Amino acid sequence: MNFGDFLDNNSCSGGGARIVAFSNNNNMPGGAILTQSLSAKPMFNSPGLSLALQTSMEGQGEIANNVGGRRSRDEEPESRSGSDASGDDQDAADKPLRKKRYHRHTPQQIQQLESLFKECPHPDEKQRLELSKRLSLDIKQVKFWFQNRRTQMKTQLERHENSILRQENDKLRAENMSIREAMRNPMCTSCGGPAVIGDVSLEEQHIRIENARLKDELDRVCALAGKFLGRPMPNSTLDLGVIPSPLPKPVNPVEKSMYLELALAAMDELVKMAQSEEPLWIRGLDGGREMLNQEEYLRASSPCIGMKPSGFVTEASREIGMVIINSLALVETLMDSNKWAEMFPCLIARTSTTQVISSGVGGTRNGALQLMNAALQVLSPLVPVREVNFLRFCKQHAEGVWAVVDVSVDNIREAHAFPSCRRLPSGCLVQDMPNGYSKVTWVEHIEYDESVVHQLYRPLVSSGMGFGAQRWVATLQRQCECLAILMSSTVPARDHSSAITAGGRRSMLKLAQRMTNNFCAGVCASSVHKWNKLQTENVDEDVQVMTRKSIDDPGEPPGIVLSAATSVWLPVSPQRLFDFLRDEQLRSEWDILSNGGPMQEMAHIAKGQDHGNCVSLLRASAVNTNQSSMLIVQETCIDAAGSLVVYAPVDIPAMHVVMNGGDSAYVALLPSGFAIVPDGVSGSLLTVAFQILVNSLPTAKLTVESVETVNNLITCTVQKIKAALQCES
Repeated sequence: MNFGDFLDNNSCSGGGARIVAFSNNNNMPGGAILTQSLSAKPMFNSPGLSLALQTSMEGQGEIANNVGGRRSRDEEPESRSGSDASGDDQDAADKPLRKKRYHRHTPQQIQQLESLFKECPHPDEKQRLELSKRLSLDIKQVKFWFQNRRTQMKTQLERHENSILRQENDKLRAENMSIREAMRNPMCTSCGGPAVIGDVSLEEQHIRIENARLKDELDRVCALAGKFLGRPMPNSTLDLGVIPSPLPKPVNPVEKSMYLELALAAMDELVKMAQSEEPLWIRGLDGGREMLNQEEYLRASSPCIGMKPSGFVTEASREIGMVIINSLALVETLMDSNKWAEMFPCLIARTSTTQVISSGVGGTRNGALQLMNAALQVLSPLVPVREVNFLRFCKQHAEGVWAVVDVSVDNIREAHAFPSCRRLPSGCLVQDMPNGYSKVTWVEHIEYDESVVHQLYRPLVSSGMGFGAQRWVATLQRQCECLAILMSSTVPARDHSSAITAGGRRSMLKLAQRMTNNFCAGVCASSVHKWNKLQTENVDEDVQVMTRKSIDDPGEPPGIVLSAATSVWLPVSPQRLFDFLRDEQLRSEWDILSNGGPMQEMAHIAKGQDHGNCVSLLRASAVNTNQSSMLIVQETCIDAAGSLVVYAPVDIPAMHVVMNGGDSAYVALLPSGFAIVPDGVSGSLLTVAFQILVNSLPTAKLTVESVETVNNLITCTVQKIKAALQCES
C-alpha cells in the first residue's frame, strides 16, 4: 500500500457525507447579509455549492426590504381617533386610506449601518441618534433597521440549523431502513447461511449486526496500527476506550449567528482570492512573487472584519503547490490543533481550540466551525510572536475539494481590544490529485503593527517570507514528504543506520522532534517553558538572554538554564551557509564541542529527498585516549522558505537505549543551533541560539559571570562563522 492509500484508509470515515449546501435566494438583497465579494472566475459552477446563506423571504418582504436597504418605513400611518371611528360610514368610505411612504436607503447608508451592526448589534439611544444625524435618517428608521437586521440573522440561523437537523434525520432514516432490511434476512453466524425464523429474536439479530460492524472496524484499526508501528497489532490488546471531550462553553445565539455570518463571508472571500488573477494579484516587473493589488481589493469588497486600524500595514501572499497528502487527511490535520502544531512546528509556537461551535455533519468535517487561538513565530528574537484569536471554518465544495478559512474575531469577542495583528480571511483550498497528492492553494492576508518588528527583519516580514503563504506551503511539503518516507516499508539507500533497529529509528526521530521544539521555544520564548528575560548591561543590544529553572523534567538536566539568541545578516547565500553549518568535517571551525577536529557521522536517518533533511548521530574525536568520545544528536531541514540546524550533546549510555528502541523521553538534552532565512536579495539572515546549564542546583542564584560567559559564547560563534566564510566586514 502506498502512502496515499494509507492516508486514504486512515482518514475519517463517512467522507462521502455532504452538508446541505447554502444558496442565495434571489429574494434577498445583495448587500444585506454578506460583504460584497471579490470579482473572480468561480471555482465551482454548481449553484448548490454557493457559499451564501439559504434564505426564503416570502411573507417577510417588509423585513427584507428594510434590512437590505431597498426601502424602509418613513412614517407610521396615522390612526383614527375615537371620534373618527364613530362617524358615519359613508364619510369613512369617501376618505381613502393613507398609503405608507417608503424611503430607499442609499448604498452609503447601508454600508455604514452594516459596519456598526458588526461591532454592536444592539446600539443604545445615543448611538442611534448619532447615526441618524450622520446618515440623515429618522431615529425610528435606524431603530427599525437594527430590529429587522437582528430578526433576519435569527431567522437565517434557525434555517441553517434546521437544514442540518433535516440531513441528520435523513441519515438516521436510511440507517433504520438498512437495519430493518438486514433483520428481514438474518444470517447464521456459525454457518453463514440464512437463519431459520424463530431461531433468534429481533433484538438478538440487531445485536449481531452491530457486533459484525464493530468487528470490521476493529480489524481495520488494528491493520492501520500495525502498519504504523511496523509490527502486527493483535486486536485483543487494543484499548477501545473513548475519552470524553470537555463540554464546550456556551455561545449566546446572537454571537453564534455573527460567527456563522462571518465564517461564510470569510469563506467566500478566501475562494475568490485563491482563484482570482489580475488585476487582484499582480507580479512585479521582474516576474517575481505575486502581490495583492490593495486598490482593487478595496474596490471590489469591504473587509469582512472592518477597516484596517490606524498605523497597521498589510501583508498578503499566495502560493500553489503539490503535496503528498490527500484532502481528507490534510483537513483533519488543520481542524485538530495538536496535529496542526505538529505539522508546522517552526511556524506555530502554541495553539489550542477554545470553542467548538459545530463539529461538522455526517461524521465529517464539512461545516465544522471552531474558535481557536495561536502564537505564530519567525525564529528570531528580533520578531515578536504574533498572537491571534480566530474562527476556523471548513467546507467541502465538491468531491475531493475542500477549503479551510481563518478570520480574526477580536472585534466580536472583545469590542474594545486592539491586538497587534489581525488575520483577514486566510487559509487554503485543497483539491485531490492522482496518486495520493493534493493541489494546495494557500492565501495569507494579515494586518499588523510594523513598529514592533526589528528593522533588520521588516523587509522579510513585509514580503510575506516570514509568515506568508510560501512558508506554510514549503513546510507542508517537507513534512508530508518526511511522513511518506517514514511510512514506507523500504529504508532509503542513503540511510546508514544499520546498527539501529526499526524501533531505534522511531525513538531517534522522536528525540529529534523534541529537541527541535525546545530549540524554537528557546528562541521565541513560547509557552513550552516559562522563560524570564534578563536586562543587563553586560549583554550586546541585539542579544536576547533568558533564564529558567529545570526541576522535574526527565528530558533535561536539573538546574539553572540560560538561553541566548541573536540574529545577524551575512552576505552569503542561504544554501552555502546551510551546507557549511551542517558539514561535520567543517564543524571545528565554529563549534567548541568538536574538540578541535572533524566529527564522524555514526548514523544518518533520511527525512526527505534533499540530503539536508535528516537526523544524524555525530561523534566528536577524543583529545586523548583517556577521554571518552562525545555523541551529538543533530537535525537538519531545508525547504524553499529557509533551513534549520539543531543539535545537542547527549549521554552515551542513554543513546544506546534509544538506538535499541527505548523511550527517548528520558534522554536529557539542551538544544542549540541555527535558523537561516533568505534576505530577499542574495544574503542571509542567521539566528544563533544556545541553551546552557550554568548551575546544576535549581535553587542557585544566577551570577553575572554566567551571563557574560553565554554572551561571549554566542558572540564568538558568530565571529568564527564570519571568519570561516570570509565575511568579517
